[in-house]
Amino acid sequence: MTPLIRPLRSEDKVVWRELYDGYLHFYETILSDELIELAWERLIDPEYDSYGLIAEVDGELLGITHYSFQTSTWAAKNYCYLEDLFVSPKARGKGLGRSLIDAVIAIARGEGSNRVYWNTDSTNATARKLYDTYTEESGKVQYRIELN
Repeated sequence: MTPLIRPLRSEDKVVWRELYDGYLHFYETILSDELIELAWERLIDPEYDSYGLIAEVDGELLGITHYSFQTSTWAAKNYCYLEDLFVSPKARGKGLGRSLIDAVIAIARGEGSNRVYWNTDSTNATARKLYDTYTEESGKVQYRIELN
């Protein structure tokens, strides 16, 4: 299985939505249709700092990742935040997640980013097996204040 990792295109919307819905379901999260539409519009807007990649194998779209760049007081250029990563259950264990992460890393290097980082639930053992092959977890504890 050799995936083609490419930027999202407008014609990917239906399959992207299915994959994104799978991602949200995995994290037991419900977003409004309006918010999901806004996410899509941002991902395909070249002027907005939110980007999406899709993994394609033999014409079938099987995985997605979203990322953005963030300035930092600790770096001369920026950091790259890999926000979402999801591979269709039927294609897991075949290297698509790694291919998507590697593509984001390559893009971040090309942008001169100082680091790529992401979060996952501490209980997400399957994903952490992959993530642990890249680096040790950071030891950071995330705090959130919901403002809406």
